[in-house]
Amino acid sequence: MTETNPKVSGGEGEKKITLLRGRLLLADELLEDGLIAWRAGKIVYAGIPEGLPEQIRREAGSLPVKGAGLIVPGFIDIHVHGGNGEDFMDASPDVLDKITSFHSSQGTTAMLATSMTAPKERLDHVLAEVDRYRSEEMPYAQLEGVHLEGPFFSPKWPGAQNPDHIVLPDVSWLQGWEKQYPGLIRQVTLAPEREGALGVISWLREQRITAALGHTDATYDDVQHAVEAGLHHAVHTFNAMTPLHHREPGTAGAVLSDPRISAEVIADGIHVHPAAISILAQLKQANDQLVLITDAMSAAGLDDGEYKIGDLPVIVKNGEARLKEGGALAGSTLTMVRGFRYLVQEVGMSLGAVSRAASLTPARLLGIDYRTGSLTKGKQADIVLLNEDLEIDTVWVKGRRIGSGEEIH
Repeated sequence: MTETNPKVSGGEGEKKITLLRGRLLLADELLEDGLIAWRAGKIVYAGIPEGLPEQIRREAGSLPVKGAGLIVPGFIDIHVHGGNGEDFMDASPDVLDKITSFHSSQGTTAMLATSMTAPKERLDHVLAEVDRYRSEEMPYAQLEGVHLEGPFFSPKWPGAQNPDHIVLPDVSWLQGWEKQYPGLIRQVTLAPEREGALGVISWLREQRITAALGHTDATYDDVQHAVEAGLHHAVHTFNAMTPLHHREPGTAGAVLSDPRISAEVIADGIHVHPAAISILAQLKQANDQLVLITDAMSAAGLDDGEYKIGDLPVIVKNGEARLKEGGALAGSTLTMVRGFRYLVQEVGMSLGAVSRAASLTPARLLGIDYRTGSLTKGKQADIVLLNEDLEIDTVWVKGRRIGSGEEIH
């Protein structure tokens, strides 16, 4: 970090202390004048400047002056298909670098590589490449594993998934992958009403893999049966699921009313009306069950034009991605920082509630909240500095400064 930034002092070497001062968003409070210090990728202090231990103060040499920026935990995106012109379905070391470098520049410090409905051999490829990538030091946003979105969906609700590759839930596929790549699969999204789904959900619960509903024609009762089997999460709530009706609550009604189900939302102003997001947030945020996601596809970070999601052609116009044939929404071009800003500025949620939806709650879902997701002593220095307009100033992943926050083209 340069000396020209008065908000930061110290250095970013392995043993040096780095201090950052500004408005500091902790797990349970917002400090108007806060200080965070880290060394060797771990937070060693987070609190008021006056509480900084004397040993750290002496080592740092001087305290930075108070800055106007907002310091928040790094964002964790558990549902993202690509960005910077690349798709996780085409995974290679270069592709994974391009996707993770772009999203880290936008504040994401951890993410799940999310697949599409595809033939098994293509899913085999994604898993093998992500597993190989994770075996070495990852320079950008950390890939915490894979989110299999499909192919166990309802053909009635394919969305932007290729219906030709939808199959019935098959636990043998998952068992084989888990044996070959233990712990790599972190979330599986499926239609719980399909034949064989409840058995798959029970197996996922035993493996501590998140069983999520999505692209589903499930009734309210179908969802209740699935929850009893172990389902506890919903992807892109309101999208690609049976809607709420006062005589048939459907999938959406089950998600809204059941406190056992955490709920993703795409906060881009396109997928879900802000009033619907507000209703969802009021029902879910009390138990920290709201999860901000991007569902971003390859066009994220790039201009309007023609792209692909999986193997389906997509046209992006005014930042809105739709299938070339049929016009269904095809993921998004959202970034986590834009979603964060939307929830604060358009939906009216508090900074603390939005931060939990963007960081701590997804960390808990992944079982990594002991090491990331909040700005707490002992956790990784996964830190985002936002300016007064809630735009990216600087990002650190495990204490390493990522970049200026400018979008990559």
